[in-house]
Amino acid sequence: MQEQLEQAFYQLADRLIDSLHNGEHLTINLESERSQFTRFNNAKVRQSGVVADGNVTISLIYNQREAYAKFPFTGDRAIDYNYAIANLDYLRQEVAQISENPYLVIPENKGSSREVYRGNLLNSEEAIATILAPVDNVDFTGFYASGSVIRANANSAGQRHWFATDSFFVDYSMFVQTDSGEKAVKGIYAGKEWQSEAYNLQIHRSQQQLIALQRPSKIIERGQYRTYFAPSAAADLLGFLASGVGESSLQQSSSALLKLKNEERTLSPLLSLSENFTDGNVPRFNGLGEVAPEYLSIIANGKLVNTLISSRSAKEYGKQANGASEDESMRSPEVGAGSLAEADILKQLDTGLYLSNLHYLNWSDRNGGRITGMTRYACFWVENGEFVAPIENLRFDDNIYDFLGDNLEAFTTFREFIPNTGTYETRSLGGILVSGMLVKDFIFTL
Repeated sequence: MQEQLEQAFYQLADRLIDSLHNGEHLTINLESERSQFTRFNNAKVRQSGVVADGNVTISLIYNQREAYAKFPFTGDRAIDYNYAIANLDYLRQEVAQISENPYLVIPENKGSSREVYRGNLLNSEEAIATILAPVDNVDFTGFYASGSVIRANANSAGQRHWFATDSFFVDYSMFVQTDSGEKAVKGIYAGKEWQSEAYNLQIHRSQQQLIALQRPSKIIERGQYRTYFAPSAAADLLGFLASGVGESSLQQSSSALLKLKNEERTLSPLLSLSENFTDGNVPRFNGLGEVAPEYLSIIANGKLVNTLISSRSAKEYGKQANGASEDESMRSPEVGAGSLAEADILKQLDTGLYLSNLHYLNWSDRNGGRITGMTRYACFWVENGEFVAPIENLRFDDNIYDFLGDNLEAFTTFREFIPNTGTYETRSLGGILVSGMLVKDFIFTL
């Protein structure tokens, strides 16, 4: 099936390129998927089905001007050709009315690629029973997505890229009614290789947390507390950090890492952040078909050693592009592991807060590096290395140069892949590979 789609896409690209007029340049991008989606509520199926979908985006450049159009990709050549030519004609009208762009990037041919990553996914007929088997006595609500996702690129200079990967995730919550109201545990299990033993172990851990949530809640006063962030919570904080590594935001002084770039401040030598495409979660090529390095260190032992530089920023600021996407965000970030063993987390935390999830993160002072947000789901007060009580939601407001600086005590030896679970228009790719982390004196404001 994928081979037929690949052939159909490239034939469509050839048809478009053959239709170009003198001086016109074209980039063609494909987003396609075949996915099983199932929604659960109270450990029962509420909605289930298979989606086969695709969309093509074309970008026409002419006379230093650029315009975009998007249309469905069906795999039926006659239908797709009609859509494509109609949209190309439309762009010719649009591009004549657009202002010149001095930083426009003309498509080039720097080599083609083809990457296909096969996984071991649940059979669609067995998936529902497998997912629900360990939760038949729990108020289990969640969303399961599984299947193949495709990204492809072609341009009028002759460059071609094809990327396909199998992946899945189970994004779930478990609910329990307590004397103080309904409470929940949230979890996610994701990857390319379904392993029932690993899934069942995670469900068991969530069920143990659900039992702990039934204890009376403890009110935590505002202040500074020793805090452990489980991988899901750490992913939120470190994902915010990863959003500030673009060259453009640093040049425009709108990045939280500006002090790091200017060497006014440093982060902990325990922290290393890299862009790593070797696991095949996302394509290395961007929307222009430019290929990023397979591995690029961004923060090494607390120091900013590289930024993400798009071709546009390279033109504007006189830099060397490194295959970054137009928005210069990290597409496949990973955080280096540390020395804290899973069995020692509560012992090392001793007394403080154990946070499973965070919610509503935002910058309270972007240039200063301050992040605000709230705790959510299965967060606990710990004393002498033992869970004592669940906590009510807390707001925090702290500085990355503190909690990822001198106050960062350890990262865990294990890491978890926290996927992007967006399904708006198309199933999102990628995520972040991250450890849990232990921080001292994290600031809670109410």
